Amino acid sequence: MNNTVIKVLRKPITSAIVAILIGFLVAAIVLASAGYDPGASFAALFSGMVGRPRYIVNVIIKATPLLLCGIGVAFAFKVGLFNIGAEGQYILGTVAATIVGITCDLPAVLEIPLVVLSGTIAGALSGALIGWLKAKFGIHEVITSIMFNWISLYLCNYVVSLDAFHQPNTTGTYAVHESALTMILPNWKLSAEGQAALANFPVLRDVLVRCDVNVGIIVAVVVAILIGWLLKRTKVGYEMRAVGLNKDAARFAGINVEKNIVLCMVISGGLCGLAGALNITGILPHGISTLAAFENNGFNGLSVAFIAGCSPVGCIPAALLFAGLIYGGQTVQQTMGAPSEIISIMIGTIVFCMALGGVIPMLAEHIQRSRAERAEQARKLAAEAGTTPVAAPAGESDASRTSGSAGASSSEAEASSKTTESNGSNDKKGADGDAR
Repeated sequence: MNNTVIKVLRKPITSAIVAILIGFLVAAIVLASAGYDPGASFAALFSGMVGRPRYIVNVIIKATPLLLCGIGVAFAFKVGLFNIGAEGQYILGTVAATIVGITCDLPAVLEIPLVVLSGTIAGALSGALIGWLKAKFGIHEVITSIMFNWISLYLCNYVVSLDAFHQPNTTGTYAVHESALTMILPNWKLSAEGQAALANFPVLRDVLVRCDVNVGIIVAVVVAILIGWLLKRTKVGYEMRAVGLNKDAARFAGINVEKNIVLCMVISGGLCGLAGALNITGILPHGISTLAAFENNGFNGLSVAFIAGCSPVGCIPAALLFAGLIYGGQTVQQTMGAPSEIISIMIGTIVFCMALGGVIPMLAEHIQRSRAERAEQARKLAAEAGTTPVAAPAGESDASRTSGSAGASSSEAEASSKTTESNGSNDKKGADGDAR
């Protein structure tokens, strides 16, 4: 195995690819044991993901909140914090955006930033409180964030029940005002003029009319790039990463650890709140509903972050993959009759294997160490034989070099034996001459 292969094994993308392949393998085994054809099931899965332009657009729409929540979790993890409260922060973002979007009716240029900002601030305040409890009292963020998830869920249900927001004969609230929507051409595409213009473009009509196309994915991609830049290219990012690597060393270097913990959770919670706000403004029904259980956008963001190796930019393909598996899994159930839980098994396996992502780099280190040990052993054999090891031609294995050294040692031993026999014969002749 050459050095190029070892370098490839050390890259994080290799661990992700191996984890995905193992996930598909496990899913194939489960499908086969349940009596379903794995090949046909995977064909239906990919057809449901990319079979039509409308499917691709729906995958992108579904990936937007996963991407933003994944970035939030990945950002916190880089600073040594585990923000398992992404789900609650996402819910608070939807609640705040709905309240402001219903109560305020301003021009779009003011309404959209106000609604989106309100959701972002709601998530950021939740994260700030969690970070402050961690920095001030040492209360672990996992405990407080889990509690805030439930607080957010019941707060959402309370807001839905209020007369000012509850829509009669439904389980949800009124929709936000049209001026708050971030959809692309929401009114024009449904008008007679828009329908006539789109009649000549069936693909575009299928995408715009049947999908909630919005600008959320553009915002999410820009945020991913900005957060990656913040972590790697700024002083604030350097201090945060230093806190995540070693709090005591960072404090010794003069970094305010407590401030960075709170700031990190503010940013992480704000990103999750932004995901909730963009879902309200970009996807029907543009309001919140009574929750019997979590929607799992925040929890799925945890999986996205781990699949991406907690890289903000890496969350982009990870979110698209995750959303594709969820959306395409519906087609597997409809076409093959296979339960959708099999897709959940696949996703869980991928996340589990990503959690063991350090195994492959460890394997590369073991291979390189074994090669170095074999080379050192060959050099020792050559030194004991009294010869200087000759550089082997490119591509020659360690075993051939070792056997070559052993052959040289054997030849020298034979030459030494012959010399000893010759000296013994000469000594015998000299002794006979002296006797005579």
